[in-house]
Amino acid sequence: MTNNHNAKYAFYYLLSLVSLIFTAFSVGMIAFGIIDKSVADAWNYNSYNNLDSQLKFAISALFIAAPIYYFLSHLINRGLNKQELDLNSPLRRWLTYFIILVTSMIILGVFIGVINNFLSGELTSRFILKAATTLLIAAIIFSFYFYDIKRQEIKAKDLVIRFFAFGSAALVIVAFVSAWFLVTPPSVARAKRLDQNLVNNIYQLENAVNSYYSQYGKLPASLEEIKDSDIYLDSRITVDPATKQAIEYRREEDNKFSFCAHFRLASDESDQNFAYPSVKKGHQAGYDCLKGQLWSKEESDQGAVQPILID
Repeated sequence: MTNNHNAKYAFYYLLSLVSLIFTAFSVGMIAFGIIDKSVADAWNYNSYNNLDSQLKFAISALFIAAPIYYFLSHLINRGLNKQELDLNSPLRRWLTYFIILVTSMIILGVFIGVINNFLSGELTSRFILKAATTLLIAAIIFSFYFYDIKRQEIKAKDLVIRFFAFGSAALVIVAFVSAWFLVTPPSVARAKRLDQNLVNNIYQLENAVNSYYSQYGKLPASLEEIKDSDIYLDSRITVDPATKQAIEYRREEDNKFSFCAHFRLASDESDQNFAYPSVKKGHQAGYDCLKGQLWSKEESDQGAVQPILID
């Protein structure tokens, strides 16, 4: 094998290692997500808020990494068949064992995390399913590479290699398709993000109203009155960031006010802004008004971010 072939196949093996890690890790994330969805556990209730983003990452990684891995595996096997790469080449043996080593370290880390969650109180059934998933992925990877490094001859149609190739590809496809049933559709995700940006603007307007109330002892009659005062109010937060439709401010009583706007979707608990846990602003789809809140004098003086309603 020439030096040019050495460099080429070293590149193939190392890139296949990276794509294998992303592929295996993503399949595991999707399997864990299915387990978390299927076996409810109040122990990690808050983790559901991160599940959607994790699954989206897994889908993205599989979409890119899996085809690269199988394509590189095909190139490596073709090189073996064309004798560009010798079966007993030190390069091939060293890089194969290196792939086994790195994969072992990652799987050990995942398994340690699974056991740690179990010891921290996760349901036994979830632990068993996640441990079995980790062992299955490890068994597929290790059995393939150990067979590959131990085989003594190259066959044009190696049934074992084909079994691993088609079997693992089927598993990847099943995981990829399954994940789409668990994640929020892109159109809904965009609508939620735009609604959250709108709610964030309302929070900032609420802070401006509170600053005005703290300085002048009364609620402003309109947002324009805040702009005309010493309180800084950025005009960009007075509108929906996407549609540029104005957010309506309503002074209802001496110490009560609200903000009204058009929302794309009804909110649920996972959509609430966790930076302000005591003042979550849920809303309905369409035109809806969110009640504003005033800080107590003590909280205003201390710069607290958790307001209370003054009646």
